[in-house]
Amino acid sequence: MFKLFRSKFYIAIALLVFVFLFGIFGYRYFGEYNWIDAVYMTVITVTTVGFSEVRPLDGEAKIFTIILIISSVFIFAFAISIITEFLLVRSTVQQIKLRKMKRKINQLKDHVIICGYGRNGKQAALKLLRYKKPFVVIESNEEVIEKEQDDQVLFILGNANEDEVLLEAGIEKAQVLITALPNDADNLFVVLSARQLNKGLNIISRASEESSQRKLTLAGADRTIMPDKIGGDHMASLVVLPDLVEFVRQLAIEGKDTITLEEVSMDDLPEKYKYKSLIDLNLRSVTGCTVIGYKEASGDFIINPEGDTKLLPNCKLVVLGRPEQIKKLNEMFNIKESFV
Repeated sequence: MFKLFRSKFYIAIALLVFVFLFGIFGYRYFGEYNWIDAVYMTVITVTTVGFSEVRPLDGEAKIFTIILIISSVFIFAFAISIITEFLLVRSTVQQIKLRKMKRKINQLKDHVIICGYGRNGKQAALKLLRYKKPFVVIESNEEVIEKEQDDQVLFILGNANEDEVLLEAGIEKAQVLITALPNDADNLFVVLSARQLNKGLNIISRASEESSQRKLTLAGADRTIMPDKIGGDHMASLVVLPDLVEFVRQLAIEGKDTITLEEVSMDDLPEKYKYKSLIDLNLRSVTGCTVIGYKEASGDFIINPEGDTKLLPNCKLVVLGRPEQIKKLNEMFNIKESFV
């Protein structure tokens, strides 16, 4: 509906431009006025202000003026109604979208807040969409929001440095905050504010300089990421370990036959699987997945765990497999799929 009004709005603007051009060239031809006088005559005619002509009009010029007045009256009336309607509809649509978005944000719980929708923020959002993790984006550039906004991404227009904006994003109920602003000082301020508003929040911050990593950690960031450093390491790895890098790249590619890494929590396992060992479950034969890691409740990782490792509460398995194998494992453990 809004697109229909927008197309009518462009038509109205085009008609107004046509009327002025029609008048200017008409007076230039029929009245033999110079360009300045032709513009002047067109303006006083279409606006019906009643000023006198530059000089008396002959018969052809008078007929042209009559046609111009009649056509401009109808076109101006049409254009004003369309433009007014367009502005009112646009304002109404924006208000409806804003209320709908605020209602969705208020319903969020254990969600992710992304501060900044640049290259890093957008990539984080795409990954979260793939894993169906609810999130909201705080962006200060209104043009970015208008360009990128859709039904899948919830945006809040504002500065992530302000507590009011973070509260509007539901930081008190959020699980994770990702601050991907281009300036380290801004990220530092966001980390400080977020940590004060939610002590248990998991905060991940972008850093441009190595000297900023320690400051961000002291401010309350749980993890700091340096995209430039990761990119450099990746390019060097393509030289010394090309096949390994290609294998890791395949893990991040979505597709029917690609390999996927997945983490499986032991908290909500069916009773028949709790405290069972990996060799008892025989996951490789049953689901096709390979267990490559085990995270203990203490946070320590065991790489390539032994077969007698037991599934304990507050622990996690890291498994490797194709999407259909991961799906089979989730169905076995009654776990909701976390990928598309």
